[in-house]
Amino acid sequence: MADFDQRLDPAFFDRVQARVQERMADEGFDAFVTDSPEDIAYLTGFFHHPSERPVAIWLDASGRVRMLLPELEREYAESQSARAELVAFFEYPGVVAPFAVLADAVGPARRVGFASTMTFQRLSALRAAMASTEFVGSDLVTRARYVKFPEEVVLHREAARITDRMLEAGVQLVADAVAAGGALPTEAELERHVTSTGTGLMYAEHRNVVVASLLAGGLVYSGANSAFPHGLPSVNRLEAGDTFMLSLGCAVGGRFIEGERTFVLGEPTADQRRYHDTIRDAQQLGRETIRAGVECREANRLCLDVIRDAGLGEYIRHRQGHGIGLGMHEAPWLEDGDATVLEAGMVVSNEPGIYVPGHAGYRISDSMLVTESGAEALTTYQRSLDDCIIAL
Repeated sequence: MADFDQRLDPAFFDRVQARVQERMADEGFDAFVTDSPEDIAYLTGFFHHPSERPVAIWLDASGRVRMLLPELEREYAESQSARAELVAFFEYPGVVAPFAVLADAVGPARRVGFASTMTFQRLSALRAAMASTEFVGSDLVTRARYVKFPEEVVLHREAARITDRMLEAGVQLVADAVAAGGALPTEAELERHVTSTGTGLMYAEHRNVVVASLLAGGLVYSGANSAFPHGLPSVNRLEAGDTFMLSLGCAVGGRFIEGERTFVLGEPTADQRRYHDTIRDAQQLGRETIRAGVECREANRLCLDVIRDAGLGEYIRHRQGHGIGLGMHEAPWLEDGDATVLEAGMVVSNEPGIYVPGHAGYRISDSMLVTESGAEALTTYQRSLDDCIIAL
């Protein structure tokens, strides 16, 4: 029975918009404009496929919210109960430019903030349509998205449950192939299986499935291919003795989760055990250092120092983690250059890894909900090497 509803109540977006408008007041903006698909979904509940035709949100300091969109998207936005007044243009580039249509609808404004993710082309078109307005770049919506509302946490939790099921399905596929005595799956076959597991669960158990940029899926790679941190699945077939990685995730109601585990096919070598144990220890410390009041850069340093202290620092290729929300990767960044202080309600990844060229990569990742007293791992699949061995 499909009893989990992915759609948020329209009143939720009133609270989101109020949060953003408070930040607009702090920065002295008469209005704010963003064309980021993630921002638009956050502010109004409208999910769409971005194209050359602009879709943008204009928030007045008075509280009025308008959405610029092509006429061909009007009915789709209405079907999603988008929480904004719709301002439609017929086509792009149009006899009347889309942002000129918006300018006519909103009237004059003195000082307007714009999302720093906006392209130069879009910003130029906006400035041309509103020549007397001062436009100032700001990441205020990005920062507003850091701390999740309770309704968003519910969506993240459900995405974590499904991600754990995807990990289980991937392991089961390999174990079943071993038991059958035939060929083991390829990386691509394994990726298709876990993706269909995730999407299948949603459509079987959820109502109003929100199709985000990635509904379910991830990276599946084995052996030397897994030494590339973001290597794409290939037709390489898993073999006895391989290290292989399931780097999976999904989005429920547009809210992402990732969960990653590294497995070994057969009895691990001493090197495989050393590499895996080191990452497990780093990831465990990362779970303890992610907490409210800690700077992102400090959590990152403490986590990665475990790898350096084990003599494997040369194999580090990336930070400890990143924020997760309406984007699989979003700010803040658990990295040496980000002094953002973690707050209760943030969701961040904890994914230290090492990558040994020509051999394999080792990474364990959980999506962490920052709490007042520490952090909770939303993904729960077992992490130790003994739990990640597939016997031959």
